[in-house]
Amino acid sequence: MNFLAAHRFRVPRGRRATAIAVAAGALAAGALAPSAVAAPAAAEPDAVQQRLNAAVGPGRVPGALAAVRDEAGRIRTYTAGVGDRVTGAKVPRDGQVRIGSVTKTFTAVVVLQLVGEGAIGLDDPVEKHLPGLVRGKGIDGNRITVRQLLQHTAGLPEYEPDVTESILRRRYVSPRDALDVALRHGAVFPPGTAWAYSSTNYLVAGLIVEKVTGRPLAEAIDRRVIRPVGLRHTYLPAPGETTLRERHPRGYRADGPGGALRDVTEIDPSAAWAGGAMVSTDSDLATFFAELMRGHRLLDDPQLRQLRATVETGEPGLRFGLGIMRATLSCGSTAWFHNGGIPGYGTWSAATEDGRAAAVTLTVEPTGITDLDPARNAVDAALCP
Repeated sequence: MNFLAAHRFRVPRGRRATAIAVAAGALAAGALAPSAVAAPAAAEPDAVQQRLNAAVGPGRVPGALAAVRDEAGRIRTYTAGVGDRVTGAKVPRDGQVRIGSVTKTFTAVVVLQLVGEGAIGLDDPVEKHLPGLVRGKGIDGNRITVRQLLQHTAGLPEYEPDVTESILRRRYVSPRDALDVALRHGAVFPPGTAWAYSSTNYLVAGLIVEKVTGRPLAEAIDRRVIRPVGLRHTYLPAPGETTLRERHPRGYRADGPGGALRDVTEIDPSAAWAGGAMVSTDSDLATFFAELMRGHRLLDDPQLRQLRATVETGEPGLRFGLGIMRATLSCGSTAWFHNGGIPGYGTWSAATEDGRAAAVTLTVEPTGITDLDPARNAVDAALCP
């Protein structure tokens, strides 16, 4: 599973519970409601539905889901394709999916809330909160700050490719064990001297949250993020939890380039943890991103400004903040987003600063950024009507 970040929008490799990649240049082509409503039937599908319809088909993406939230908080949901390749069952509207690296935005918000409360300083060295834990060849927790973790400038190595098989074989990997796997690789660069996407940064951030709060990360995310904005279908799975709790489309993975798709809906995402293990629905994600951009309910203005303080990534058009990325839509507007890939699913979620938001999920693991292009294009169509 590796979440890469790379050229143009290099997407982190699936399970990788992450898929980072980013939208360089334009996002591409192409709300807190009491309940999500289906898009009304029309003679001509709207732009979002057209893009979802074009994405699905035999040998490509089995199914797709989307939710679009307007400024007033109204949410419209979409589906395309099939939710189960064996039975031919429809994609459940607003079904639960694994969101991969979109988890990182949730983790970053919790850290920033603790910053606002004075429990953590963005420029605190990691060593202050996790003494003696972050050590390795060229790696010293005294030289890495919390800010560098959240913006991927810490120089920590990626660990996801090493734990992919554990995820697929449903083997539990604790956060500490996953960190040990990562630290064996040694530093990628001295802290603060470059940018490189690495889910290891969020393992460490999650461990800091647990150390500071004295509570499990899942509880912190639930109490500080999920409940305040009313996300009814979102959670960080418990240790050993391999199934999705509510109705959901099946998730698939290709065994190698051009390989046949196999069902990987039941996995153990524990190794992805604070960087990519969460489950949600597209309507919950649209609500989360919209509320995040509005501020106040999740972050006070000083922390929201820190969230949006971006650094260069070396990729044209891509800048990274704290757990979130900035991109330009095809209509010229700015969108803040994160994407993610994990075995079975690939998701793209974004919002504009006026509170409009969209989230799109494809029911197949992305192996590169172009695999998420259909989701990216549908988000662009939703936010550039």
